[in-house]
Amino acid sequence: MADILIVEDDLTFSTMLKTWLDKQGFHTDTASNLSKAHKLLGSRAFHLILSDLRLPDGDGLSLLEFMRKTDVRAPFIVMTSYADVQNAVNAMKQGACDYIAKPVQPALLLEKIQDALAPERLGAEKPQSPPSTEPRPTDRNDFLEGKSEAARQLYQYVALVAPTPMSVLIRGASGTGKEYVAHRIHQLSKRADKPFVAIDCGAMLKELAASEFFGHAKGSFTGAVSDKTGAFVEANGGTLFLDEVGNLSYDVQVQLLRAIQERRIRPVGSNQETEVDVRLICATNEDLPQAIARGEFREDLYHRLNEFTLHMPALKDRGEDILLFANFFLKQANEELERDIVGFDAAASEALLDYSWPGNLRELKNTVKRATLLAQGSLIRKADLGSDLNPNRTWSGHTPTEVMPLHDKEDEKERILQALEAASHNKAKAARLLGIDRKTLYNKIRLYGLPH
Repeated sequence: MADILIVEDDLTFSTMLKTWLDKQGFHTDTASNLSKAHKLLGSRAFHLILSDLRLPDGDGLSLLEFMRKTDVRAPFIVMTSYADVQNAVNAMKQGACDYIAKPVQPALLLEKIQDALAPERLGAEKPQSPPSTEPRPTDRNDFLEGKSEAARQLYQYVALVAPTPMSVLIRGASGTGKEYVAHRIHQLSKRADKPFVAIDCGAMLKELAASEFFGHAKGSFTGAVSDKTGAFVEANGGTLFLDEVGNLSYDVQVQLLRAIQERRIRPVGSNQETEVDVRLICATNEDLPQAIARGEFREDLYHRLNEFTLHMPALKDRGEDILLFANFFLKQANEELERDIVGFDAAASEALLDYSWPGNLRELKNTVKRATLLAQGSLIRKADLGSDLNPNRTWSGHTPTEVMPLHDKEDEKERILQALEAASHNKAKAARLLGIDRKTLYNKIRLYGLPH
C-alpha cells in the first residue's frame, strides 16, 4: 500500500480527495500548509506527494525545494487551478514528475498516480525514512486524535507528561474526548501493563461514593450483602481516572484527599487498612478555582489533583479535524447500521465546517450516525444532516449572509481583522464574509502582515 501526502489548504477538497484515495487502496495523510507538510516529511516516509501549487504560506515549488534540500526522494504531482504552461514548466524543471489541473478528474489523477508509482520510477525515487524527532500519536480503532495544530499540541503534552508520576487534570467541555486522553496517558505511562479504572463521579450517589472508592465489608450497611473491592484497590499499581471530579461532595473530597496523602485506604465497615499505589487522572468541565472560591471544592485537593493541566480544545477550534472526524464517525456508523455510505457531498461538507458544534465530538458523532441512516444515495447531503446545523448559529455577531465587503485600502485591514474574529479565524468563512475568495484573503493577510 502506497503512502501519499496531500498538501492542500481547501479542507473540503482535501478531505474528499483523501476519502477517495483511501477507497482506492492508498494510505493518505494531509497537510493544509507548508509548515505541516515539512513536519510530516520530517517524521515519516511517503511514496508520493500530491500538492496544490498555491498554499497559504508559500507554494508547491518551495516544497519541492525543501524536499531537495532535505533529501526527501518521492514523486511529486502538482495540482493547480492556474494550469498555464509556465507553471507546469517551472514545476517540472524543479523536479515534479507531473501536474494535474483543477477541477481534478479522478480517473486522470489515478492514472497519473499509478504512473508515478511505477516500479521503474520508484526505483530511482525510493522514499527515505528520516528519524522521528517527536512521538507520533497512534489513532485507536474507536477514536481519532486529529491533525490540527490544537490536536498536535495537546498530544505533544500528553506524550510529555505520560511517563512521569504526576497527577493530571484534564479540563474541557463535555464531548471533547477527555476519557480518551486519560486512556492515552495510561498507555504511554510506565503503568501501561497495570489496570486502568474509570469512575464517573457525576453519576455517583453521595451515600455510595466511599464504597465505590474504597470498597466495603459485608454487612457494613443495608444492602452490603458481600465484601466489595473499591476502585483504589482495583487500580492498584495502575491508573485511576475520575471523570467529572468537580461533582464530588465536600465530605467525599475529604476522604479522597486522605487516601491520596497517606496512600492507604480503609473499606467502609472494616478495621483493616490497605496500602495502594495509584496514579490519578481527573477530568472536569467545571471551573474548579471558582468552585473553590464558592467553598464547594477543597483547594488542597485541587492542588493534589492538578500537578499538570491539559486543556481539551473545542471541536470548533479544530477546523481541519472536523471532516476527518466526520468521515471517521461515518465509517463507524456504516459498520453499526450495516450501510455503505461513501462520504459527504460538497454542500454537506461545507455545512459541517460552518457549524459551531456546541456538543463537540459527541454531537458530531450523533449527527453523522443519524445522517448515515437517513441518506438515500451514496453520499450524505446537507438535508440529511438535519435542521440543527443552522449556519445562522455559527458565528457570534455575524452570520454567513452578513457580508462585510471590502471598499477601499484604508479600511481593508480593519475589516479583515473583524471578519477573522467573527469567523473564529477560519479563513474560508472569513473570505465569504468579506465577499472575496480565499486566495485573495491570503494575499491580503500577507500584504498587511496579519497573523496567519
